[in-house]
Amino acid sequence: MITWMQRHKKYLIVTIWISTIAFVGAGFVGWGQYSYGDKAGSVAKVGDVEITMGELQKSYSRLYNQYNQMFQGDFDEERAKSFGLQAQALSQLTDQALLLNLAAEYDLEITDTELLDEIKTQDYFFVDGVFDKETYKQTLANNNLTLKEYESDVRKQLLIQKVISLLPVVPNENEANILNTIMNIADKINYKVLSDEQIVVDTSDASLKPYWEKKQQNFMSEVSYEVKYIKQEKISKTYDEDKIKQHYSDNKTHFKDSEGKILPLADAKEAVIAELNAKATKDAALRTYIAYKKGKLGSDVKIQTTTISASSNPYNADVLKKISTLSVISPYMKPVLVGDDYYTFELIKTNPSVPKRYEQAKQDVLQMYVAEQKKNKLYELAQNSLATFKGTTTDFITNRDAVKLTNMNITDANEFLIQLFMQTKKRGIISLENGNVVLYTILEQKLLDVANENQDETVSKIKSAMFNEGLINNLKSKYQTEIFIQGL
Repeated sequence: MITWMQRHKKYLIVTIWISTIAFVGAGFVGWGQYSYGDKAGSVAKVGDVEITMGELQKSYSRLYNQYNQMFQGDFDEERAKSFGLQAQALSQLTDQALLLNLAAEYDLEITDTELLDEIKTQDYFFVDGVFDKETYKQTLANNNLTLKEYESDVRKQLLIQKVISLLPVVPNENEANILNTIMNIADKINYKVLSDEQIVVDTSDASLKPYWEKKQQNFMSEVSYEVKYIKQEKISKTYDEDKIKQHYSDNKTHFKDSEGKILPLADAKEAVIAELNAKATKDAALRTYIAYKKGKLGSDVKIQTTTISASSNPYNADVLKKISTLSVISPYMKPVLVGDDYYTFELIKTNPSVPKRYEQAKQDVLQMYVAEQKKNKLYELAQNSLATFKGTTTDFITNRDAVKLTNMNITDANEFLIQLFMQTKKRGIISLENGNVVLYTILEQKLLDVANENQDETVSKIKSAMFNEGLINNLKSKYQTEIFIQGL
């Protein structure tokens, strides 16, 4: 049982798509060419339920903000891509859609009373501790949501919760007792931590070069792009009052205060001028781009050259990605905004990735070789020492007693104990993520007489997670899923 718990610990956390409906006020994050307001068309269809681009954007935004909180604000689009956030967002929506199909099949629905009761529990709609209808409307407006959109989302989430609530997740006394017993198993152990700090590795060319020769494909140069580019610097102009008033009149919704109210012209004037300058800059860049493609550039336009790669990119990742899609047949890229300026690029040559020469790759080879050699030698030392090592002897400890292992930091101690209580051997070796290994011998075992609280709740979470996973897998075979968006 404890082994199952450790291997499936992610299921002990209530999944986001079951419980999260409180997304108002979190802010919205988009990607690529799509915007939050682009709700036209479906990105997927699960059974009879369609998933729109707007829903995908909201799901992505919720995930993005959660990760951003986990990383304490140090989360960006590059990390989001590496985490596969778009695919995660779509996966959550397809799981929801499976449950919505099941709800429709059994004629389940959410009444207006149930909907209103739920909305009235959301404290970001409260004033002085009481639900306030005007605050409700204004909060949604500030987040570019209509009442219909928000209430539709809440209905869906409540319907999903209603389906999940039908699963028979009731802990019985035996399950709670088994879990309590497992939590009370205690071991007295002797253990010793081995690190690679004392291991010496031969790093001469005689050792490194043969290693490099076998692994040349691991040490490749970067793909780089030789380009020409034209920079359109930010334009700053003086506009007459009529021009400013006209632009403000045509675009009032662009100029709002922190509460979402449209600013009067006097307060918005600086922002209006900035928007006019941004538009003038973009228009000038587009005219230059068209003239460049047609070979009709003026003699005063300066064309510069540079080479761009992942490690040498003065622009941004999006620019590099777009340049990588250019070809000899289609070498021109439309102007892109970097900071306040626009850049138009023309691809001249792509330099493909090739194996580095030994001298170029040596530092990377050295790092990989030393790490691999130390790991191998450390494990060899551990195996040779296992039968005779003498280490630190503990009192009786459980998997919750990391603080009692004083010669390890708390993170390593937790990792060690988690693995220790999954072992079936009395004596063995446990590898830690930081590269260290721990030799252990279990000297004695006993069952503590300690009452652990909330075992029913823990059992319920485990069973609920198992049932939920089984239900979703079953529904996947019942309702066909079609994905209409590429790359996910």
